[in-house]
Amino acid sequence: MNMLASRGQLRASFIRWALFIVPLVMLLGFLSGRVAGSGPGNPWFDALVKPGIYPPPAAFGIVWSILYLMMGVALAMVCAAWGARGRKAAIWAFVVQMALNLAWTPVFFAAHQLTGALAVIILLDIAVVITIMRFWKVRPVAGMLLVPYLAWILFATALNWQFLELNPDADGANPSGAVERVRIGG
Repeated sequence: MNMLASRGQLRASFIRWALFIVPLVMLLGFLSGRVAGSGPGNPWFDALVKPGIYPPPAAFGIVWSILYLMMGVALAMVCAAWGARGRKAAIWAFVVQMALNLAWTPVFFAAHQLTGALAVIILLDIAVVITIMRFWKVRPVAGMLLVPYLAWILFATALNWQFLELNPDADGANPSGAVERVRIGG
């Protein structure tokens, strides 16, 4: 049997990729939320009417930490699949969906664009389906690792839509919080 790499070499390659990618994915997710001022404590968000399906705020940190971990492991599996057909396309699909993932938080929480955030998350839903299909072709387990992520963002899409329905006046509300003075007369 003529092999390009031994099982030990492949395992070492995955470990090296995972040690770099998993913390990177988790850090990017954390920074996106932090920079945008996401979640409770954001005065604009705290003032919104919450949908009935809105989970306890603590759930978001727990769920996103697990999902980012799974996303990082899945990407490391694909990156370590040297020579696999479709590997580069799968990595690019991940990059696109990750960019959309990271863009949603500032659009929703910092720019207060509920409609814009809904558009971003719908694009994210599509990009994640494409990423799952591409990952599945390279490493089926990597594709499976992204299925809970897809389920969560589909739920988040429904939440985003409900926030928009319940808070139409908050869409595009002044993100700076500055007071505008209007002078009447001389």
